[in-house]
Amino acid sequence: MPSLRIFKAGELLCESRLGPGRFIIGRADTCDLALPDERISRVHCALERQRDGALVVADQSRHGTFLRGERLTRAGLAHGDRLRVGDFEIEVQLDGAGGQPPPTAQPEREASWEHLLCADDHGVGVERVALQVVGGPAATRTHRLGASDITVGFCDSLLNIPDPSLVPRHFRLLVNHGRVMVQPEHGAVTLDRERVRGLMPLLPGEVFSAGESEFRIQQVTDHEQAEAESFGAMLGTSPGMRRVFGLLRRMAPHQVPVLLQGESGTGKELAARGLHDANPTRGGAFVAINCAALGRDLFESELFGHEKGAFTGATSRRDGAFHAADGGTLFLDEVGEIPLESQAKLLRALESGEVRRVGCNTPDFPDVRVVAATNRDLAAEVAEGAFREDLFFRLAVLTVHIPPLRERPQDVPGLCIGIGNAMGIPLDLTPRAMALLQSHPWPGNVRELRNVLTRAYVLFGPKVDEGSLTFTPALGLDHGLGPEDSACDVMLQNEAAAVRSALARHGGNRAAAARELGLPRTTFLYKLRRLGFEG
Repeated sequence: MPSLRIFKAGELLCESRLGPGRFIIGRADTCDLALPDERISRVHCALERQRDGALVVADQSRHGTFLRGERLTRAGLAHGDRLRVGDFEIEVQLDGAGGQPPPTAQPEREASWEHLLCADDHGVGVERVALQVVGGPAATRTHRLGASDITVGFCDSLLNIPDPSLVPRHFRLLVNHGRVMVQPEHGAVTLDRERVRGLMPLLPGEVFSAGESEFRIQQVTDHEQAEAESFGAMLGTSPGMRRVFGLLRRMAPHQVPVLLQGESGTGKELAARGLHDANPTRGGAFVAINCAALGRDLFESELFGHEKGAFTGATSRRDGAFHAADGGTLFLDEVGEIPLESQAKLLRALESGEVRRVGCNTPDFPDVRVVAATNRDLAAEVAEGAFREDLFFRLAVLTVHIPPLRERPQDVPGLCIGIGNAMGIPLDLTPRAMALLQSHPWPGNVRELRNVLTRAYVLFGPKVDEGSLTFTPALGLDHGLGPEDSACDVMLQNEAAAVRSALARHGGNRAAAARELGLPRTTFLYKLRRLGFEG
């Protein structure tokens, strides 16, 4: 199998196998090969097998990928070719060319170290790396590595180890997105009974020696019970929402994708906007796309843009959503509605960071954080073959489930206040009205609650009692009506009750009743005739 041999300062650091698909090299932890170097871009270059078996490299960086001393845009690769990215050289080993087999632990390293933050309904798991002393005077000690550049030695080091055989600043550990590399500083370091002479990547569980001590890099997970009082414009005081707010706050500073799951109307877009606003590094725009509204023919154009003349009606060049969200956040709402044939195109952009306008061969590389939302069970759809498994795992790096309103009735009073404030009116709900709202099953969640309160205010004013509330008949409460009552009957009966009540309060004065209901006099007179009141 083809492989890459990675060198620095002439020393072989490691090897990495090339799979059948696209192989991404860069600094980001989502790359297939992540190299810690400030001159290496987040997504630096991509290697891809062509149908004829040829291996091609495409530069995707601002810093440049070099072959034989020349900066390339796109080039074919032969056995023995060496690419230069930053301070590293990458030698290509093709099939049967005699490259050494790669370390068997390499695939496991990628799988287990790719993500530094995981979440579930119980809290947040923060995956960190630690240096464990497994031999020597300080054996059994474990030190969490809380910085990206750590010197280790007997004294005068960032991490001091009580082993007199170590010298000050004996060696250095560099941590990049959970990956650790060791570099000798003022003392000797050995790995697999060979002296380490340059920057060397360490795999989880590998033991290396310095002085009389032996060390091992471990991955440790610290569990946090993340809770917060609020998040963005979202409201709620229930334990479930406090946990959701805590998870979202913890995830906001990270650049990895987030999948928001929950029923329609639970506030997934508010959560996505909150993630964007709470991330200090995302200075670009928040761009929301409703995937359910995109036709199959327009999906690629809407997301990636198109060139003039790319298809009928393309009268000018147009940027897509990825371009518009450069430096910001792209919110893919109802991502479960994307057709299977379009899912592959989205997956390619997420994996490589490469965006091509329809009708254009030159790629762009916008810096976009993707937040997706769905009211579907995507894991079940993956099992049924209705959603791509690889796309699901690319989107669901971090997942948050927003509970439905019926599971948190204690949030209803606060939501009513918030909705009233947003409408600019102090809604006054009677205890019976509030009890009715809290007992409603809310199939439409917070969106339905907002509609119910808006309808009550428009028809009856800011004073909301039990009779002012009108629910969707097919999903809500019957208010004592028989099965033969239609939605129109319910509305008419509530409207008639409001008119009758207003007239009674004003002694039959129609002008005063119309003013209370906020209706023009002519409209109020029309309602009187339509509802059967005497002229």
